[in-house]
Amino acid sequence: MRRFLPDIFTLMLVCTVVLASVFPVSGDPAHYFSIATTIAIGLLFFLHGARLSRDVVIAGVLHWRLHLVILATTFVVFPLLGLAIGYLLVPAILPQTLYIGILFICVLPSTVQSSIAFTSMAGGNVPAAICSASASNIFGMFLTPLLVGLLFSAGGHGGFSFDVLQKILLQLLAPFVAGQVLQPWIGDFIRSHKKILAPVDRGSILMVVYLAFSEAVVEGLWRMFGVYDIALVIVVDIVLLALVLLLTTYGSRLLGFSREDQITITFCGSKKSLASGVPMANVIFAGHPIGAILLPLMLFHQIQLMACAAIAQKYAAARRRRELDARAETQVGPA
Repeated sequence: MRRFLPDIFTLMLVCTVVLASVFPVSGDPAHYFSIATTIAIGLLFFLHGARLSRDVVIAGVLHWRLHLVILATTFVVFPLLGLAIGYLLVPAILPQTLYIGILFICVLPSTVQSSIAFTSMAGGNVPAAICSASASNIFGMFLTPLLVGLLFSAGGHGGFSFDVLQKILLQLLAPFVAGQVLQPWIGDFIRSHKKILAPVDRGSILMVVYLAFSEAVVEGLWRMFGVYDIALVIVVDIVLLALVLLLTTYGSRLLGFSREDQITITFCGSKKSLASGVPMANVIFAGHPIGAILLPLMLFHQIQLMACAAIAQKYAAARRRRELDARAETQVGPA
């Protein structure tokens, strides 16, 4: 049952939302907290760039067919499903602000750490997972803001100017590139001190969530949405994830990928990054109710972790059974 329980970081997110609901920051303190948050996000992406080994990227790039399928799922299939949800549920059932949050999930890049961890647990192609998840986040810095502008304008939710893309490049990509430049000198140190630097990863995300929900609470977030709305978002998140998991699992089989590659496609193609999504939302939706937009993503984050943990354990159990069968056949064979 432990795999169905929220992880520590999810509990920290819940506590942050509760704190913002009870003690929201506003006025001058919110302004200075926003500056500190921007600095923390820049440091977060600098560390991401410094961690990523170029040898891993070069080794994984050769498997271009697998990466193309994962990127197409992340940035084509997901957005199409998001548009379909809009035509089916908006505005009759799902409030527009929450739908924007659902659509935002669909244009985000894949996760990195959890995609690799689940791929490894299930016995998939780990080097390819590292490359695909990392590439998804790099391309996402360009594709996510462009897709937001394209899909939101097409759906009548408004777009954004290229000033947003410029802010993404300056606040997120520039620190990432700086980390990559310095990676040969500091990469080993950063990779070997993950526990020490982990607070930067989680702390920056918690800072953005606290600031976003503080602004939303001041604007009346919990007066706008009730239990029914949150339950509806959970159902939509579950359906969205289930559809993509089915497409990646059976689609990769039809395309003739090996079992290891099928596992990689399933986990890297079906997940969405909270770590990248929260900072991007802070830039893309500046001046909008970011708390309400982030709510579907935070729920999706926990749902995907629980679902993928269960699937990874099933893959791992099946692999152990095959290894035992093969070992038994080997022992019986000489006799």
